[in-house]
Amino acid sequence: MRSLRWSLSSVHGIAVFVFFTLAWPLVVAAQEQPAPISEKPASTAEPAIRPVPTAQTQPAAGPADSPGAEPDTTLRLGAGDLIEVSVYNVPELTSKARVSNNGDVYLPLVGYVHVEGLTTDEAQGVIEKKLSDGGFVKGPHVTIFVDQYASQGASVLGEVAKPGVYPVLGQVRLFDLISAAGGLTDKAGNSVTITRRSQPDRPVSLSLARNLSDSPLANIEMSPGDTVVVRKADVVYVVGDVARPSGLLIDRGTLTVLQAIALAGGTTRTSKLNGTRILHKGPDGITEKHVELKKILEAKIPDVPLSPDDILFVPSSSIKAALQDNVSIALQATSLGLVAVH
Repeated sequence: MRSLRWSLSSVHGIAVFVFFTLAWPLVVAAQEQPAPISEKPASTAEPAIRPVPTAQTQPAAGPADSPGAEPDTTLRLGAGDLIEVSVYNVPELTSKARVSNNGDVYLPLVGYVHVEGLTTDEAQGVIEKKLSDGGFVKGPHVTIFVDQYASQGASVLGEVAKPGVYPVLGQVRLFDLISAAGGLTDKAGNSVTITRRSQPDRPVSLSLARNLSDSPLANIEMSPGDTVVVRKADVVYVVGDVARPSGLLIDRGTLTVLQAIALAGGTTRTSKLNGTRILHKGPDGITEKHVELKKILEAKIPDVPLSPDDILFVPSSSIKAALQDNVSIALQATSLGLVAVH
């Protein structure tokens, strides 16, 4: 019995020895290893306050009437348009009609149909519904062909060769309309005003160079119903005792007295420089301003700017004119030949 107990105790001791010798180091090593990192980070709670995107991350929409805004170029029916309506397999219903000022067309069976502002596809759908709802045609298929797009035009007015209304079908730009109107006149200014039909109270002004290719940014896209007005250039008139009395166009900026005199070919020998005057038309009538042209030419006083429609008058000196006449007579006398009188 004792031997049996000894044997059991011996086996138990051996098992404990083997466990601590072999298995225990593996358990300790496993506990010392770091926990595996998850590929997907743990979800964190969202902050209570979120950052507000700045104006740089959210571009502001431009104004509807800005020159660069893309207008609606979809062709829509309008007053004056001539359309031809046909129904598939029902030739008796084929008809031509012109859109009235109220935007309606009169068609057989269905009567008046409002089509203004609709595309041809939308108008076809409206007519098909009326034919179907009225029980006139079962499953109708309507086709609209536009013979004349009288409403799809833009008005070009002002300083162009041929003012009028020109069609705007497809993508048409400002320079296309000006070219169709015969180009700019000699009196055209350096700005153009565009009024959109959708925004009649918000006209847009653009700078326009004499050579259209020098102002590509002004060549914006046009829409039906737009109105283009090319402004007349400002004019200054130089009259009196100058080489070439004329009207001078002010294309850019302002014009001064010296510049106007130079463009008019300068003064003459008989000009009365200190008698030069500027006639200006204002709300209170015509006012007169004396200009000391001689001192300006001598750079003793600053030059004087001119306003649009000013008249620069350079008078002639009667004394200088008389002296000039005497000199001319003397020169003519010296050039005469002698004739003997017997």
